Amino acid sequence: MFKLLSIILLALIADRVSAVPVWGQCDAGSSCVVQDEWYSQCKPSTATTQPPGGGTTPVPAPTGGLNTKFVAKGKKFWGSCADSALLNKAANVAILKSDFGQVTPENSMKWDALESTRGSFTFTNADTLVNWAVSNGKMIRGHTLVWHSQLPTWVQNINDKATLTSVIQNHIQTVAGRYAGKLYGHWLTLHFSECLNENGSLRSSVFYNVLGESFVTIAFQAARAADSTAKLYINDYNLDSNNAKTQGIVALTKRVNANSKLIDGIGTQMHLEAGGTGGVLAALQALAGAGTEVAITELDIKGASANDYTVVTKACLQVSACVSITSWGVSDADSWRASSTPLLFNTNYQAKPAYTAVISALA
Repeated sequence: MFKLLSIILLALIADRVSAVPVWGQCDAGSSCVVQDEWYSQCKPSTATTQPPGGGTTPVPAPTGGLNTKFVAKGKKFWGSCADSALLNKAANVAILKSDFGQVTPENSMKWDALESTRGSFTFTNADTLVNWAVSNGKMIRGHTLVWHSQLPTWVQNINDKATLTSVIQNHIQTVAGRYAGKLYGHWLTLHFSECLNENGSLRSSVFYNVLGESFVTIAFQAARAADSTAKLYINDYNLDSNNAKTQGIVALTKRVNANSKLIDGIGTQMHLEAGGTGGVLAALQALAGAGTEVAITELDIKGASANDYTVVTKACLQVSACVSITSWGVSDADSWRASSTPLLFNTNYQAKPAYTAVISALA
């Protein structure tokens, strides 16, 4: 029977108060690109449902395709992001089934989607994704548990250490506990997401401002308690070369793991510009220096040139610690960077030259 690995990908993201508006996650030199009210990124009701998976028998993933060839090289998976709307697109689903071995919820597991009101959780959309993945034999990476962005106002307004600690622990226990044993990874953005400034220091956010660096350990400890078998990841963007931010996340990971290993992996998002792949190998090698797994978690490349995708693929193959790649979408039609045509399939869900090049690199 297909066995889903379990990771709680912590993408802890602390953010600077003076950062770019909207969600405020971007430093100087990068801009915030807003896709809709739910989703934004930096570019260089209380409905409830039963926990998913009950009585559902996973089926083997289809043979052939991108994921199968990548796994044959000793990697865990090549995945894609998805959510309810994309799971209702037949063309998108067909490619998810044939070419991708894992799914990451694009928005349905973020704090504002799950717990917009304190203590009141809505799991409908997240359960839809998890149930689909389990039924189709796909691994799942969670996204996200703790993140400065898409964070309800009631959390942002907390200024008491004990209260914020309790809120973090309860949110993680509820969400990670619900999906324990089913997820390859949760981004606690704390998909520890984006907790660093470009110089490698911790960002300003409600988590950092109230709790200091200890919020990182608090969140990872809560995730470990919620699922003792889970792998826990810290995740950030602009870790695309061996720069100060890359060194900063390695140093932070080593500090957190000094007494007990809580962080199992580092995720680098890799939203790249055309021709911006020259530092990828050095970045992956540097991240591996933390002594953890490394994963490329949100890959898209402006223009999607065959050469750029080949460089990234070969870099991951060359670094043994690089265990997986997740594309941030299947088709350009659904990409948050649609005008940049950054994915492996065009707006008609046809494979692009970059896809063919990646398959050749995996031959």
